[in-house]
Amino acid sequence: MTMVSESIVKDMSLAPSGHLKIDWVKEHMPVLNRIRERFEKEKPFAGLKVAISLHLEAKTAYLAKVIQAGGAEVTITGSNPLSTQDDVCAALVEDGIRVFAKYNPAPAEYKEHLIKTLETRPDLIIDDGGDLVTILHSERRDLLAQIRGGAEETTTGILRLKALEKEGKLEFPMVAVNDAFCKYLFDNRYGTGQSVWDGINRTTNLVVAGKTVVVVGYGWCGKGVAMRAKGLGAKVIVTEVDAIKAVEAYMDGFEVMPMSEAAKHGDYFVTVTGNRDVIRKEHFEVMKDGAILSNAGHFDVEVNKVELEALSKSKRTVRKDIEEFVMTDGRKLYLLAEGRLVNLAAGDGHPAEIMDMTFALQAVSLEYVNKNYQSIGKRVLNVPYELDEMVARYKLEALGIGIDKLTEEQKAYLDSWVE
Repeated sequence: MTMVSESIVKDMSLAPSGHLKIDWVKEHMPVLNRIRERFEKEKPFAGLKVAISLHLEAKTAYLAKVIQAGGAEVTITGSNPLSTQDDVCAALVEDGIRVFAKYNPAPAEYKEHLIKTLETRPDLIIDDGGDLVTILHSERRDLLAQIRGGAEETTTGILRLKALEKEGKLEFPMVAVNDAFCKYLFDNRYGTGQSVWDGINRTTNLVVAGKTVVVVGYGWCGKGVAMRAKGLGAKVIVTEVDAIKAVEAYMDGFEVMPMSEAAKHGDYFVTVTGNRDVIRKEHFEVMKDGAILSNAGHFDVEVNKVELEALSKSKRTVRKDIEEFVMTDGRKLYLLAEGRLVNLAAGDGHPAEIMDMTFALQAVSLEYVNKNYQSIGKRVLNVPYELDEMVARYKLEALGIGIDKLTEEQKAYLDSWVE
């Protein structure tokens, strides 16, 4: 019962519900199951401590159990206050994993959970948004010495890591899992595309067909959100700061314009940039009555909530995860999930089959760092292609799909400079 006494969770009596959720996703994560089988035999993390900060729901819980099956002592916390599921936390504690997480903690409590996770003195970390890395490189440098390295889940986290690396301040190697093919092609595009609209639709219970959706940012997540909006029957406008991505959005069939213009037309707004204040005062001032604002970037800074509230004469919660802001001219703007990740704060996140590939990458990337941390150096590195390709191959095998192989003659032809 050590993990129960050490953990901080809301209510251990919720564990049965959490076990059911974890059992469900396990049945739909064949790639991770295959990796777990190998981990159980080889124990690549035997004697090591692993700290995880991710959106703490069932799919993440199963990743933690796979790492545990590899011999690790695992401690986990949430990476977003509104995405933590209390029943899943309780279930993990019963399974021998230390948990510091509750749904919707106060900001100080949320920070405390992150620090307590690091105070277990892990050898390896899995991070989401760079919270663990930032704490280790600032206020808790005393915990750095034992860290061998880790893996990062998100675009936002990788931006922070590369900033550290550029300044020569990164103290251990980190694998940029977000930049792997099996992450951004499937998780960012198809996972975000589906889960964002799952969250918006279940929260608002309003029709999308015929409406105008403004997608702010046309990276892989933006591509997925725009594609799914189009499939739901919406007219889609894309805003961008990158000329190449703007041309791509145009050729994908979407309208492209600056936010100053798009703000006048949108019924729904979805931000997916990883940057701050991409929807702000001058945009709120010209939006239509009833416009719905949501964010799918890691931090709740993309929609400027301070300026939104300053422009309003009243604010109230009108439905679970929907705040209504009444402007001084009577227009009403609606913000979903406090401007946090709408697909997780107001939904269940990406589908299990999608996270199967992403979390398989996390597991094998962590194994790779552990084997090679002494030679890698203090830098941000990409997922080795052979690991990326292995995850794709496992996925195809799980789907019962076969593909061709090059003949020896074809290999020789491709390696030759003569015809």
